[in-house]
Amino acid sequence: MAVWLAALAAAAGQQQPPVYQEPPEEDKGSARETEYAFNPLQANREFRVGMFYWKKGSFKAAAGRFEEAVKWNPGYAEAWFRLAEARERLARQETRETEREALLDAAAEAFRKYLELEPDGDRARTARKKLEQLGRRPS
Repeated sequence: MAVWLAALAAAAGQQQPPVYQEPPEEDKGSARETEYAFNPLQANREFRVGMFYWKKGSFKAAAGRFEEAVKWNPGYAEAWFRLAEARERLARQETRETEREALLDAAAEAFRKYLELEPDGDRARTARKKLEQLGRRPS
């Protein structure tokens, strides 16, 4: 046993510390994209977070959450309406003409989707009026 302890002590003295190795860099292109399946609970969570950002005046963050909500539930009319409004507000803040026009087109598309889902909904008249103000056709 003494021989074994002596060998263990000798090996411990000769043992080198472990070499730390950095993990490989994450490649954004290799990350899995989220697969969206109908999930009204997740859509509602995203919508509520979007409303939080909306109330704070963070329209970019709100728009991102509303986009997530309609991906989880494409039939979520209120989320489409709020997405349209958020995009419209972002367009007002945008100074570059091409980005402003793209945001206005996206807002109009979201208003149209709302009208497709809720043609007689509570906000249908507002959506039609907004499309008219944006200079876009309702359908």
